[in-house]
Amino acid sequence: MRTGIWFVCFVLLLSLTIAPAPVGAAPGKDDQFEALRRFSQVVDMVETHYVKKVTKAELIQNSIKGMLEQLDPHSAFLPADDFKELQVSSSGAFHGIGIEISSENGRLIVVSPIEDTPAFKAGLKSGDIILEIDGESTMELGLNEAVKKIRGPQGTTVVLTILHKGAQQPIDVSIARGTIPIVSVKTQELEKGYLMCRITRFNEHTTKELRDKISEYTKKNPIQGIVLDLRNNPGGLLDQAVSVSDTFLPDGLIVYIQGKDPQSRRDFKGRKETDDLVDVPIVTLINAGSASAAEIVAGALQDRKRSLLIGEKTFGKGSVQTVVSLPDGSGIKLTTALYYTPNGRSIQAEGIVPDLEIPFVAPPSDEDKNLKDRFTFREKDLNRHLENGSAKKGKKSGKSTAASDETAQKMIEKDNQMRLALEMVKTLPKIREIR
Repeated sequence: MRTGIWFVCFVLLLSLTIAPAPVGAAPGKDDQFEALRRFSQVVDMVETHYVKKVTKAELIQNSIKGMLEQLDPHSAFLPADDFKELQVSSSGAFHGIGIEISSENGRLIVVSPIEDTPAFKAGLKSGDIILEIDGESTMELGLNEAVKKIRGPQGTTVVLTILHKGAQQPIDVSIARGTIPIVSVKTQELEKGYLMCRITRFNEHTTKELRDKISEYTKKNPIQGIVLDLRNNPGGLLDQAVSVSDTFLPDGLIVYIQGKDPQSRRDFKGRKETDDLVDVPIVTLINAGSASAAEIVAGALQDRKRSLLIGEKTFGKGSVQTVVSLPDGSGIKLTTALYYTPNGRSIQAEGIVPDLEIPFVAPPSDEDKNLKDRFTFREKDLNRHLENGSAKKGKKSGKSTAASDETAQKMIEKDNQMRLALEMVKTLPKIREIR
C-alpha cells in the first residue's frame, strides 16, 4: 500500500515538472530558455513539496553556490560574512588556523600552511588530505563549507583528521585557532652580505615590506646575494606577485593572463625603478606548497634567466580568480583566466620545475644523531692516535663560522635546500638578466 501511494505521488510530481514546449517554437531559440524554465520548475516543486520548510531565496542561493563549486576547485559563492573575511584576509589579520586548502576529486587537500600559524606549528604540510573536521567527513562538504568549519573564533579548537602524504594511517590533529599574522616578509642574514628573504604569502603590503627590509639591510651592509624563499607560499594577490618580480627585473614582460576570448589577453610588465635589484645574484627556493602568485614570481624569474630555482616542483595553480561583489554584500569568486609565464608556459596542473630538483631532507632527531655517533668510527677514536700538529696552536670550533649568528646557523644546519641555495648564490656572477 505504501509503495502504491509513493508511486502515485511520484507520477503526480513528475507531471508537474514536464511542461510541453510551445507549439511552433523554434528549437534553437527555445533552448536558451529551456534550462531556466526547468530550473524554475524545480525550485517551485522543492519549495512546495519538500518535507521541511525552505524559502525560495535559500534555494536560489544554494543553487548559485552549487553552480560555482561545480566549475572548478577555486570558483565559489561567498556569503556576506565570507566575502568580508576574504577582504580582511588580503589586507589585515584574521582568525583561523592558517592554511590554504583546495578540493581535488572530492578530497580536501592542504595546499600550504602559512608560516608561524597554528596549522604550521601543528605540523600540517602541503599535500595532506583532510578526511574529517571535528569528526564530520569532508567527502560531502563543499570547499566554502569546509573553510567555514575550520575557521572560528580565536582560542577555540578544531580537530582535523589528517592523512599525511605517504602515510598509511590518518591521525587526529587538534589545533587552537589564533590570529593569522599579516606580516608576509621575513629576512635573515645568512652570511655577511647574503640575505634570505622569505615571502609567506602575497597580501597588499608584501612588496612594500620586501623593499623596506632590503633597503634597511643595505644601509648597513652592501648586498652581495639574495636567497628568495617561496616555499609553502600559497599565493595571494596578482598585482603583488607582479611588483615583487619587478623588484628584481628591470622591465619587460612578467606574466600575462588570458581567458577564453583570445582578445582578452592582458600583459603585466615591469617598470624601471631606482631601487630595483637588477644585478644582485638571486637563488629562489620553491616546493609543492608554492602556489599561484608564488609560481608567477618563480616562473618570471626563471624564464627571464634572472634566478636559479632550487627545490621541488610547485603546486600548479595557474588560474586567475576574479572577485565580484554583489548588491546584498555577498560575492562570487570566479575563475576567469589562466596565467602564462613570459615564455608562454601555462602552469595550470603542471607546476614550475626547478633548475635543480633537490628534495627537502628533514634533519635527524637527537636520537638518530646519538645512534649515528655510536656507530661512526674515525681516526680520532683509535687508541694512541696522533694528534693534529695544529691543535696545539689553539682549539678550533667544530661549528661552521659561515653564518652571521646563531639563528642563521641553526637555520642552515636544519635546511639542506637553504644550505645549497647559499652556496650557489655565492658562486653566481653579478650579471643582469640574460636577454
